[in-house]
Amino acid sequence: MLLFLALTIFLVSYAVIISEKVHRTSVALFGGILMVVAGIVSFDEALHAIDFNTIGLLIGMMILVILMTKTGVFEFLAFSLARISKGKPIVILAWFCILTALSSAILDNVTTILLIVPITLVITGNLRLNPLHFILPEVLFSNIGGAATLIGDPPNILIGSAVGLSFVDFLVVMGPPILLIIAILLPLYLFVFRKKLQCDAKDCKRLLSFDPKKSLKETPLLVKSLIVLTLVLAGFFLHGQLHVEPAIIAIAGAALLLVISGKHPEHILEKVEWTTIIFFVGLFVLVEGIAAVGVLEWVAHAIFDLTDGEIIPTFFLIIGGSAILSSFVDNIPFVATMIPVLKDFETIAGTDITPLWWALAAGAALGGNGAIVGASANLVAAGIAEKSGHPISFMQFLKIGFPMMLVSVVIASGVLAVTFFV
Repeated sequence: MLLFLALTIFLVSYAVIISEKVHRTSVALFGGILMVVAGIVSFDEALHAIDFNTIGLLIGMMILVILMTKTGVFEFLAFSLARISKGKPIVILAWFCILTALSSAILDNVTTILLIVPITLVITGNLRLNPLHFILPEVLFSNIGGAATLIGDPPNILIGSAVGLSFVDFLVVMGPPILLIIAILLPLYLFVFRKKLQCDAKDCKRLLSFDPKKSLKETPLLVKSLIVLTLVLAGFFLHGQLHVEPAIIAIAGAALLLVISGKHPEHILEKVEWTTIIFFVGLFVLVEGIAAVGVLEWVAHAIFDLTDGEIIPTFFLIIGGSAILSSFVDNIPFVATMIPVLKDFETIAGTDITPLWWALAAGAALGGNGAIVGASANLVAAGIAEKSGHPISFMQFLKIGFPMMLVSVVIASGVLAVTFFV
């Protein structure tokens, strides 16, 4: 009974989210509450299901970005990049996507989106172009870049911790397929949407006429912001050695900047994307509901039953299955469920299953591009875009993200298969 009820709540919630008849935050929150009221998960289990590391990281970095926005630094970066690109939108977007992918590998995809989207809105606003033609590929490449390193995507941290994989391990194994994916998908996107990436000559000329330095203001706040941001980024790099979660580092940085900036916190906190934060809370509880009744575990075991425990077919099934599931179910609880299943499989099979861990990492990370609910970065970008008057619909994201996700997974599958089986 509970299994049927949990699946009904989950599927109906997703159906309403896809239909966009009701705002996705309202649906996710109501669906999560139903999971608790129906007795599928207890209140304590619901609280435990909420990934406060993700929530804390989002809130902390949002506060930092809001304060930095007041300094004009994003306008400065936007106009500087426009000059380097000679005002050509297609060149600007190419630079943005490359910068986003690299930053996501060094930082993490959510932090990168919080930093890059405000710059994008400045550029597209001046060129009078639809910002979604820029924001959508930036989000996709943030997830792709984040797949390359241990700290780029939360599931990677879970897998690395469970198996003992280092930052270098991820870079060596995942680096080559990610570079190939970028080299293929970026020109493909630019070619397909080239007609959408053209601006009026007068707008391009006007953009180039702006002096980037004139955008900068509140110099003392800018200096303080850059110092705090540097400390936060250093903390992200060293969080493993410091034994401090990224969320604590982000919130500590936000609190420090609030204190030394002298800004009234009420004016800053009211600009945080609370709609996105609450959507995450509801989504975490929704997924915990189907996990609690064994749906995710059943899916995981079904994968192995289909392959009779053979490593090579299991590898392809895991990378493909993880990608599809991670498009529609948050990849954090899915990966957390798959880790003990893979460990049990290793014990039963009595063989080295290293390729399977990388299949899980690649599938979960790249699968986040399949749908707007698949990755944290997607939802953060959607929240910022909606606030600027350019909402991203579920189907709009799906039409672009899902095909690109499939291509990226095929490429990753091929490169990793050659790495481990040839």
